[in-house]
Amino acid sequence: MTATTAETPDTSSGSTTDERILPRSPLRKLLARPELGSVVGAIAVFVFFAFVADGFLRPTSLSTVLYASSTIGIMAVPVALLMIGGEFDLSAGVLVTSSALISSMFSYQMTANVWVGVGVSLLVTLAIGAFNGFMLTRTKLPSFIITLGTFLMLTGMNLGFTKLIDGTVSTKTIGDMEGFPSAHAVFASTLTVGGVDFKITILWWLALVVLASWILLRTRPGNWIFAVGGNQDAARAVGVPVTRTKIGLYMGVALGAWISGQHLLFSFDAVQSGEGVGNELIYIIAAVIGGCLITGGYGSAVGSAIGALLFGMTSKGIVFAEWNPDWFKFFLGAMLLLATLLNTWVRRRAEASTK
Repeated sequence: MTATTAETPDTSSGSTTDERILPRSPLRKLLARPELGSVVGAIAVFVFFAFVADGFLRPTSLSTVLYASSTIGIMAVPVALLMIGGEFDLSAGVLVTSSALISSMFSYQMTANVWVGVGVSLLVTLAIGAFNGFMLTRTKLPSFIITLGTFLMLTGMNLGFTKLIDGTVSTKTIGDMEGFPSAHAVFASTLTVGGVDFKITILWWLALVVLASWILLRTRPGNWIFAVGGNQDAARAVGVPVTRTKIGLYMGVALGAWISGQHLLFSFDAVQSGEGVGNELIYIIAAVIGGCLITGGYGSAVGSAIGALLFGMTSKGIVFAEWNPDWFKFFLGAMLLLATLLNTWVRRRAEASTK
């Protein structure tokens, strides 16, 4: 019985060469990128709406598209990391609202500087994320069950506590409270570049993409994320801290929810308790369109950003084209299916090219 090796005979010199150090062609490197399919889709959608929608290419229109994309992208980035780690979070949408409600109600009821509420909201939101990760790793139940339970509990708590404390389904306005202007500047301000207004959420989004990409590609925890998503039993066998990694990923989703929640609050200075339901599916869709696999172990932060950009271009492109917005969900579903098929094809070609 002979053993297989990763070496290729070099007949000219009689030596062998390790295949792992052989240079890869630019085409192979391109095919290996998980976001390739979403890039192709984004270019196609951009060109399509550039032709059919009047005004789509105006700077103000592109600013609107980027803003819509950023509100999804801030959450799509940590959700993508979680999916690469082999899990997903059905409570992400309502957690955004919970974060905003906690910040608003604590500040108003305690008559404190709004930054106190922002800090309390951060701690509570991270604790909820840690709870999801802890319950997942301790009970061994599927993330679908754990986060569905959290989703239902948060939905009820958002409504119940808001009505109990404020007497209505929305929070009291905090626009006149101390610290509101500075908090608004951090989470909801508008920056003017070249005469065009851009929301600060775009910077938050880009910062998260850079941070997440650095973690995935340049750090040991990034290797842990891919390992846990690929095969957590094998990862645990080689010393990867699976429990710590998964709890950290859920806390990352909670951090994104906190940023989004503060933007929601300081954009309107009041929050409706029923908001956020259903948004968790949009975050997952953006990550999947961006190349993440439901089974884990594959994907990128950049891909999730492109998925969010696709969502923003489609949602606003339909408006600029003056089409019936009722068709939006149809286009979103079609994009999901096409992107998934394209990503699967790209991945198979990448795997075949390395054999």
